[in-house]
Amino acid sequence: MSLLLQIETATTACSVALTRDGQVIAVRELNERNIHAEVITVFIEEVFKTAGLTYADLDAIAVSSGPGSYTGLRIGVSTAKGLCYALDKPLIAVETLQAMVDGMIAHAPEQNVWLCPMIDARRMEVYTALFDAQGDRVEPTSAQIIDEHSFTEVLERHKILFFGDGAAKCREVLGKHPNALFDTELINSATFLTRRALQKLEAKEFEDVAYYEPFYLKDFIAGKKA
Repeated sequence: MSLLLQIETATTACSVALTRDGQVIAVRELNERNIHAEVITVFIEEVFKTAGLTYADLDAIAVSSGPGSYTGLRIGVSTAKGLCYALDKPLIAVETLQAMVDGMIAHAPEQNVWLCPMIDARRMEVYTALFDAQGDRVEPTSAQIIDEHSFTEVLERHKILFFGDGAAKCREVLGKHPNALFDTELINSATFLTRRALQKLEAKEFEDVAYYEPFYLKDFIAGKKA
C-alpha cells in the first residue's frame, strides 16, 4: 500500500491529488491565475478530508518540478518541502512536461502522433519538449520562441499534437500545417504525476529536501511596476 500527496502548480492550474497504489482517490483543482498561494493549503486539507485520511498516512509527497511559472513553482515546491520537513516524509519530483505527456496519453491516446506539451512563457515563447507516441522523449526540454520555422523538419515526417496552455497562442503560426494538431482543452493536473511518482517511490528515487530547487529553466525576470 502506498499513499502519495501530489502537487501541481507549474502553470495556471493549482491542483492537489491523493493517490493510493497509483489510483486517484481525491483531487481538488482550479485553473485560474494568481490563486496558488491562496488555495493550495485549503486544497490539501480538502483532499485529506474527502479521503478520510491524515497526513501521517502518507508515504511521500510528489511535486511538479517545472519548467513553468516561477511563482507557481516556488509556491508548490516550498509547500511540498515544508510538509516533508514537518512530517519527515520523502520528496519526489516529476518533470512537468513529462507529466503533461502522461496526462495526454491517458486522456486521448492516439497512435503515430508525436506529443509536444507547451507551457506559456512570455509573448511567443514557450517551455516545451518533444515526445513520441509512447511518451518517450525525442527532443530535450527548452525555451523556444515559436515562429513559422518552428518544428518544420519534424512536421514533414510526423503528425504532432501540440497541447498545454502555451499551445493556443502558437496555433496561428503553426496551425496551417496539415501535420500540426492542437488540443487546447487539457488542463494541467496533479493526477498526471501519478505514474512517475509511484515509479520513483518504488525505486526510492527521492530528492534532498534541504537543497532541492524547482527546474525554472530560465532566470526570473521581474516586471516593471506601472
